[in-house]
Amino acid sequence: MTSIRLGTSSWTAAGWEGPFYPPGLPAARWLEHYAREFDTVEVDATFYRIPEERTVDAWRDRTPPGFLFAAKVPQVITHEKLLEGCLEETTAFLKVMRRLGDRLGPLLLQFRYFRQAEMPDPKPFLERLERFLPALPSDMRFAVEVRNKSFLGDRLFDMLRRQGIALAFIDHPWFPTIDHLMKRPAARTAPFSYIRWLGDRVEIEKRTKVWDRLILDRTAEMRRWAAAVRTLQAGERTVHGYFNNHYAGYGVGSIRLFREILAESTPPEPLPGN
Repeated sequence: MTSIRLGTSSWTAAGWEGPFYPPGLPAARWLEHYAREFDTVEVDATFYRIPEERTVDAWRDRTPPGFLFAAKVPQVITHEKLLEGCLEETTAFLKVMRRLGDRLGPLLLQFRYFRQAEMPDPKPFLERLERFLPALPSDMRFAVEVRNKSFLGDRLFDMLRRQGIALAFIDHPWFPTIDHLMKRPAARTAPFSYIRWLGDRVEIEKRTKVWDRLILDRTAEMRRWAAAVRTLQAGERTVHGYFNNHYAGYGVGSIRLFREILAESTPPEPLPGN
């Protein structure tokens, strides 16, 4: 059975108390409240450090059966060591995340944008990825996010497909549009799909840093994404999708709007090439 799981990038943010969390609700109970409305979340905190066992245990114990945690792989692996000499950190991270049991969702290997001067050719990065990915456990799900358009080619798609790893589709100024990506079936590299609605952090932070309401109208873009999600689901893929506050100003509000668009009685026009 295919499904779509929608969540936010983290369950805490400046401005959510009031619009989403009841005033006065202790922060220790926010996750429980969040899990009443959404069935998944992308954990951002794991990017900065490997969580302690007791922290992961608390995540598991405070959420209902069926809830899933996606999580970012620590930056020491993806950024500082760039996939080399990081066996100890990778092993430790995967071990602690296994404590989530049936609440463990996909783990995201997020890579930064590499400027032309520092990496003019994608080959060195792809070679590192080719050496790293086969060592990942096959009973866990992974997604890979790249932000350099030049990395998006058959070599990347093929290596991800061999390992059953998803290419993360992102809504970001530096990345191809979803219309473009849906014309490339080879980019659908796993039995599931992973979507991140990121937006333009620099531009939106010029307008606000309190994430309590939608300040950008993303309806048109969401309709295109809704068409893509339907196409992905028609291909028997479960879709995991996460909205960042920077996408439109309020991740919770973006999910609610996207749900309305998905539920529209008249589907949007098909994406070109589908």
